[in-house]
Amino acid sequence: MRDDGQQMVLGLNLVGAGAHGGGWRMPQAKADAAIDIRFWKQMARDAEAARFHFMFWADGIAVRSNARDEQQLSYDSRIDVFEPLTLLAALSAVTERLGFIATASTTYNEPYNMARKLASLDHITEGRVGWNVVTSWSEQEALNFGRDSHMEHGSRYRRAEEYVDLVFSLWDSFDDGAFIRDKESGQYFDPARLHTPHHRGEHFRVRGPLNVARPIQGYPVIAQAGASGPGQALAARTAEVIYTMQRSRDEAAAFYARVKSQFAQFGRAPESALVMPGMMPIIGRTRQEARDLFEQLQSLIHPELGLAALSTSFGDLSGHDVDGPLPPLLAESNALKSEHAKLQKFLDGRSLTIRQLFQARAASGHHLIVGTAAEVADEMQDWFEHRGCDGFNILPPFYPGPVEDVFHGLIPALQRRGLFQTEYRGTTLRENLGLARPAHHHHRAAGE
Repeated sequence: MRDDGQQMVLGLNLVGAGAHGGGWRMPQAKADAAIDIRFWKQMARDAEAARFHFMFWADGIAVRSNARDEQQLSYDSRIDVFEPLTLLAALSAVTERLGFIATASTTYNEPYNMARKLASLDHITEGRVGWNVVTSWSEQEALNFGRDSHMEHGSRYRRAEEYVDLVFSLWDSFDDGAFIRDKESGQYFDPARLHTPHHRGEHFRVRGPLNVARPIQGYPVIAQAGASGPGQALAARTAEVIYTMQRSRDEAAAFYARVKSQFAQFGRAPESALVMPGMMPIIGRTRQEARDLFEQLQSLIHPELGLAALSTSFGDLSGHDVDGPLPPLLAESNALKSEHAKLQKFLDGRSLTIRQLFQARAASGHHLIVGTAAEVADEMQDWFEHRGCDGFNILPPFYPGPVEDVFHGLIPALQRRGLFQTEYRGTTLRENLGLARPAHHHHRAAGE
């Protein structure tokens, strides 16, 4: 436990058939895990038994790959995945306290539809939903939604700012308790408690109101994963869970301090949001067993998959020897700005081969810890106590073995140290995360 009395918040970040590029090829891996609903239901029940705060899905609305052709694409295991809002609805039916945070893009969804879906899901799950707000980064998504190219980075974030504010106003279409359903008078709702948005902005014109009662949580929990300047600004203003990629404790602590220092300008306290870097644990009964598992995983990253992953930063590497030196980085792209900058920093002073780089990035850019459950817990505790994070989003490299190691090895190790909960504190995701329920914006404006 930290000096402020807080325990870690833990999310289970679920990527296709596993977050490591070679994971699905492991002999013991369940290669079809991504589309096996029975498997997902059991994993949700097990995550709840382990007292995870939430399951988390990064997502894109396209086959997102930088592969040069279908042949290279065929080595990518992240092609067939469930749409996360649909999936979480199913998983909420077999759980009672576990939360669910799903990614949905502000670039290629309409605000009214998104507000309605998330409000409905908050009622369906009895208050256990969160929204990971993203602006989309891939050209493939643009091509699926009537565009010839992806929207420029700054424009995407201006749209996102307006989008989120509009969704908030739609969720506030009705006051809490507006639906009186008075059988005697015949009045179904109190018209004095209706607030139609009548929104007209740069990107959207939406009259409203929303045809769903105000969500149980007021608003679903808002997560945000952008680490660029505009991304951090959006997070500081709106996010309650900030998902980030950090590779060292010092880097994580610097990001933690930087992003939380921006809260005051928006009238927010630092504790109003949780910073949660991604982390991939490779756990063995001994340190050597963990290292052997990691080496086996690394050896199973197909070179075609590795070359595709590097193409946004280096271009087409098909004519290069994978065990030869890296070519120069390309100029900054219109995709993941923060990731491109981090790669430049990572390569500074290093001399790597192409293979060494794509293996070094096998954890999707997140921190990777290899060791026993106790050693993984040691490093998590170190980050947490030095304020590098408020918790972690844990990425299993494949299923089911590594996630079972987390449930039955890592979680008990953290609980024995008093670092992680043994029971849920409430019924909603907000309550379990220790986040306040937002007041209706009309009453905030009136000072009520």
